[in-house]
Amino acid sequence: MSESKSLQTSLIHSDYTAPEGFGGLPVPVHHASTVVFKDVAALRSRDWREKTAYTYGLHGTPTSFTLEARLAAIEGGTHCLLAPSGLAAISMVNFGLLKAGDDLLIPDNAYNPNRDLGRWLAQDYGISTRFYDPLCGAAIAELIQPNTRLVWTEAPGSVTMEVPDIPAICKAVRERRAAGQDIHVAMDNTWSAGIAFRAFDLGVDIVMQALTKYHSGGSDVLMGAVITRDKELDHRIGMAHMRIGFGVGMDDAYLVLRGLPTMKLRFDAHDAGARKVALWLKGRPEIAQVLHPVLEDCPGHETWKRDFTGAGGLFSVVFDERFSETQTDRFVDSLKLFKIGFSWGGAHSLVVPYRVQTMRKNWAAKGQLIRFNIGLEDPDDLIGDIGQAFAAMHAPDAPA
Repeated sequence: MSESKSLQTSLIHSDYTAPEGFGGLPVPVHHASTVVFKDVAALRSRDWREKTAYTYGLHGTPTSFTLEARLAAIEGGTHCLLAPSGLAAISMVNFGLLKAGDDLLIPDNAYNPNRDLGRWLAQDYGISTRFYDPLCGAAIAELIQPNTRLVWTEAPGSVTMEVPDIPAICKAVRERRAAGQDIHVAMDNTWSAGIAFRAFDLGVDIVMQALTKYHSGGSDVLMGAVITRDKELDHRIGMAHMRIGFGVGMDDAYLVLRGLPTMKLRFDAHDAGARKVALWLKGRPEIAQVLHPVLEDCPGHETWKRDFTGAGGLFSVVFDERFSETQTDRFVDSLKLFKIGFSWGGAHSLVVPYRVQTMRKNWAAKGQLIRFNIGLEDPDDLIGDIGQAFAAMHAPDAPA
């Protein structure tokens, strides 16, 4: 091509290259759909499954590769795939490992969209889905069928907070795999952010994280991740990632990277605040039970004490059954510092009422369940806010 270029061409093909040697603390943001190859040989030699070079923006840029490596390191894994949300990450695992005729086990207290996804797989894809008692432990062995391919776990359940015996479940699955069955354990480890529970060390094969929560910490990012220690598993799930076309924006990847250096400090602050608020709530006459794993009467507390090193900011309470849904709704509406909304892990405290009886098969408690996410506000201020909401619920004009 001639050295002389028109203005239009020059606007596209600039001769300027920025000087090398710039150093900054943030990870650079590399945007790309098209990845440019230096020659045909480079194009033909690259495999998108091997993250040693770049092929197309959907499969990653230096920004997303850096985030994946850091997430894998947090969990103690070796491979990581990013997805547009936590639910997308769950879907990626299911579609990567399951086919028609296979069987799927999901704990009865799992993240509700995971349960809905299981029902959809059963209805439209010929994958049988069964929901098991999250506290069954080693008895999971009795539920594993010859065609069971995947056992989901979640510790604790993100609404009712039971803490399962993950090592016992993993042992039962490992024994089946040793006998030749293609079966794996996947865990939603979002509650602990990979900080307070070492899933791979306790036998889990696949870890899912909703980076929407503690990893970003800003209540402004939707993203998920699937982490493994096994290259073949990573490739199987990666094929689903590619075929479904899951990609993440590099600006969002940057926001998660920006949150990682402070994640443990924030997690510990959420944990300390939540314990203080939970203990205060335990002494309130309106509350029948505080479902926080650090408390002795929370189902699975002994397992939490054995396997976890922290707790984060999420827990639930069950109101005394004398209070109607109308009254507890008034309580929620009367909160000022707590905002009504899903998710957790951000600076703002959140609250959500759940109709657990419609979600769980064997839920015995009759009182109304409210879930709290304790943010980074002063816990004494949050306690004061809850106290005034109790007073509003008890007000003479409050509906019964």
